[in-house]
Amino acid sequence: MRGGASIVKRPRLVPYGMYISGEGAQAQSLRMEVIANNLANVETTGLKRALAVIQARHSEAIEQGEDQAGSASINDIGGGTVVRQTLSDFSRGTFESTGIQTDLAIDGDGFFEIEKSGQRYLARAGNFQLNSTGVLQTSDGFNMLAAGGGQIQIPAGAELVVMPDGSVLDRRGDGTVLASLSLVRPQQPGDLVRVGQNMFSSLAELVPLAAGATSVRSGCLEKSSVEPTTEMMEMIETSHALEANVRLIQNQDHMVESLVNRVLGTN
Repeated sequence: MRGGASIVKRPRLVPYGMYISGEGAQAQSLRMEVIANNLANVETTGLKRALAVIQARHSEAIEQGEDQAGSASINDIGGGTVVRQTLSDFSRGTFESTGIQTDLAIDGDGFFEIEKSGQRYLARAGNFQLNSTGVLQTSDGFNMLAAGGGQIQIPAGAELVVMPDGSVLDRRGDGTVLASLSLVRPQQPGDLVRVGQNMFSSLAELVPLAAGATSVRSGCLEKSSVEPTTEMMEMIETSHALEANVRLIQNQDHMVESLVNRVLGTN
């Protein structure tokens, strides 16, 4: 700038078709990120597959409240697509036998309750271990909670046995229950928010599982619910859709350039 004068840029008008294609390209790009994250965590214990929900959207004028759907005006047209939300597929993963007594899997509904930094979280990953003081923890060092709250402390030298109802016993003893695992479920699946890769927090109060409502299997783990073949097929589909939208943007940009050159009388 010279002499205090400022340069004012005039807004560039984007053809609506290019706008639609840009929205489509962005939606497919976000979907690609979700699929790539699924594939990166195909070996993560207890991971639940994420799904990008793509939805048709109204025109910008309708979304801004300047018009309404069904008005039959020039604004009452489609506005492309957008990723509205990312959901979790809570389908059960396959079980893998490990023979390790502290490896646990839930055969049915429900989640293990985990404590992390004073907050309670839910997980299907049951790759637990005993720390140096005998506290049952996740592989990341977070405490597995007992029914009613509190950590699960295993006496030194105890031979740990976890029963199908979640009761924790010492094989050497007389069958006395040392603790019971906290097994809970959300009131609705939509109450759960993903925290990290394989843990969730709940937006509402949790419901303890009734006796016999589920079964805990000791010595095995629930693997990731991601199916690599399915994810690869969806990645190919998404890649093609993304490329198609990018080509449309390039074609429309070329048409606009040609039109401007013809109007200005240039080649």
